[in-house]
Amino acid sequence: MDKLLIEGGRRLCGEVRISGAKNAALPILAATLLSEAPVAVGNIPHLRDITTMLELLGGMGVKFLVDEKMVIEADASHIHSPLAPYELVKTMRASILVLGPLLTRFGEAVVSLPGGCAIGARPVDLHLKGLSAMGADIRVENGYIHASAKRLKGSRLVLDQVTVTGTENLLMAAVLAQGKTTIENAAREPEVTDLALFLERLGAKIQGIGTDVLEIEGVTSLGKPGLYYEVQPDRIETGTYLTAAAITQGQVKTTRTRPDLLDSVLDKLNQAGAEIETGSDWIELNMPDRPRAVSLRTAPYPAFPTDMQAQLMALNGIAQGVGIITETIFENRFMHVLELRRLGADISIEGNTAICRGVETLQGAPIMATDLRASASLVLAALAAQGETIVDRIYHIDRGYEQIEEKLTQLGAVIRRVA
Repeated sequence: MDKLLIEGGRRLCGEVRISGAKNAALPILAATLLSEAPVAVGNIPHLRDITTMLELLGGMGVKFLVDEKMVIEADASHIHSPLAPYELVKTMRASILVLGPLLTRFGEAVVSLPGGCAIGARPVDLHLKGLSAMGADIRVENGYIHASAKRLKGSRLVLDQVTVTGTENLLMAAVLAQGKTTIENAAREPEVTDLALFLERLGAKIQGIGTDVLEIEGVTSLGKPGLYYEVQPDRIETGTYLTAAAITQGQVKTTRTRPDLLDSVLDKLNQAGAEIETGSDWIELNMPDRPRAVSLRTAPYPAFPTDMQAQLMALNGIAQGVGIITETIFENRFMHVLELRRLGADISIEGNTAICRGVETLQGAPIMATDLRASASLVLAALAAQGETIVDRIYHIDRGYEQIEEKLTQLGAVIRRVA
């Protein structure tokens, strides 16, 4: 199993190009199931989760052409199976995103519960509740969702809580439904907006894009010959590299990105003492002194993103003062705390709140990644730590960060992958 070997204590400086957003690319790839004509999607990041989605769609009969720039042309005109098997779904919860497109276009979907989770314990029940309201016949048997409908019917859907994948699944289901669908309390995340804009390019009729109320007028078919769509840049990757600059008191410019998607993150980095300049598609951060601790509370967009919580906790680990971080989106999202403590961080947990008391230096140690964003926080902490750190189970980080060791190396980090 691969590991990252990091020699910390070096100031990061330079320029890094940001990849396409994984969390936008995955639903957009799932949405190619809706198109009757081949569609090309560009700025796709080369990640394990992308490979899993292509394997999932390929098993259903989608044909792909991939060029050297990772532009993927998808042809869903010959689907022969509506099955999303457990073997693939268990490795990536975003696989649930094929449920809505399969059901609305082909009238049937058989999709494994993500990770075998129980209905009611995770927001997947919101997907099923919405699809049922649109006329789908749904049953759950042996860990699989079996859904069928001759044609979904438009409905008013009020989501009990904000859910990104739930909004995306119901949006994709609605674009081919009969009549009008309204999704209230819809997620406003930029990745949902990117999906909606892609669906519009396919020919969908959607009002309220970027707001918490989406109105969709169903059409009978989607797809336009020769369509090309480019995925937006990854705001979380951008935030991660900017935080890497901050935690090493460095100066890094991120390019091919979108400053307008990162207001809450840039605000916290500014509070930490960073000097930030932005352009139309770039952000440059300089941290001249030791960072100041910041307090934050995660919440749905446009508030501070849960996917940046772990990275800011790593920054607080070496900052001046005390920072209080409250996690409101996911349970068990403080698993990185135990590993940060192994590096010498002073962090205590009270319920869904972490109290971070900054220390002057962290010390390298063997640590283990527990999930995607936790693994990013451990890499950031290792970059700031004195001595050598070995980060184990980095398959998590390969799910969401393209060529992370190469990009960090070009910024001056001493990092390499070892078996």
